[in-house]
Amino acid sequence: MKIAELKSLLTQLDTVNFKIQNGPFVPDHFHVTEVGVVTKHFIDCGGTVRNEKVANFQLWNADDFDHRLKPIKLLKIIELSESILGLENLEIEIEFQTETVGKYELGFNGKNFELIAKQTACLASAACGIISPTQQNPTNQAASTNHCKPGGGCC
Repeated sequence: MKIAELKSLLTQLDTVNFKIQNGPFVPDHFHVTEVGVVTKHFIDCGGTVRNEKVANFQLWNADDFDHRLKPIKLLKIIELSESILGLENLEIEIEFQTETVGKYELGFNGKNFELIAKQTACLASAACGIISPTQQNPTNQAASTNHCKPGGGCC
């Protein structure tokens, strides 16, 4: 979800609830402790230089059980971030701590916001000879298994 869609949804809601996909709700007394722009400049295992930029929201809860973030307050926090940080209409990444700090994509199920677990992946799968499970067959499975070995030029 991008910033513009979140802002639009906030104007239509009476409450802000976040739920971990296939898991529990974030406690009602959460705070948005940070809104920022995170940029990542990196090289993948295939040698491609990449740049990523996301809007990052950190959710946190403590012993402030009477706290309830209203949609209009979150909208004001976002608007302040737009004016001060130059926050663009970026994809949103949510940070929330369960066992450790997790990073989530943001979705909406028609009633609640959903924290969708982010997954790692090889960004240079073609260079590494990695075939997706839907593309594998017995012939090319052996080839992809043998391709990415020490000294093979990838990973």
